[in-house]
Amino acid sequence: MEPMDIVGKSKEDASLPKATMTKIIKEMLPPDVRVARDAQDLLIECCVEFINLVSSESNEVCSKEEKRTIAPEHVLKALEVLGFGEYIEEVYAAYEQHKVETTDSLKGGKWSNGAEMTEEEAVAEQQRMFAEARARMNGGAIAPKQPETDRSLES
Repeated sequence: MEPMDIVGKSKEDASLPKATMTKIIKEMLPPDVRVARDAQDLLIECCVEFINLVSSESNEVCSKEEKRTIAPEHVLKALEVLGFGEYIEEVYAAYEQHKVETTDSLKGGKWSNGAEMTEEEAVAEQQRMFAEARARMNGGAIAPKQPETDRSLES
């Protein structure tokens, strides 16, 4: 029988993307150092185990505060409890950077043209995109782009 973790999946199901982890491992080492595949697998397993440990302790901290959602503060407290206090400042800085990047990507993401769309404009754009997709699916030509609504008619 396989060991089960908190969410009910076997521990073998929990993993990290091998290609990404291999890239990180290579970036952390000098260029002339090679790492055996078994050693890479072991490092990935250690990372998974570390994540499980921090997640479990974060859940404990969260439960003690009678909260239902693990917040970044719970993770930072868990790191302190587990003896990783020296990393808290660096982890917090990475979290702040992530917040900035996430906020920037939401404001200026690939779907945004820098200006907010009205609901009517969004619906019109959606209908245009549906028409283009239908035309492509049916093997026909792409419908011409609809001209933007005349702002002088809006009041």
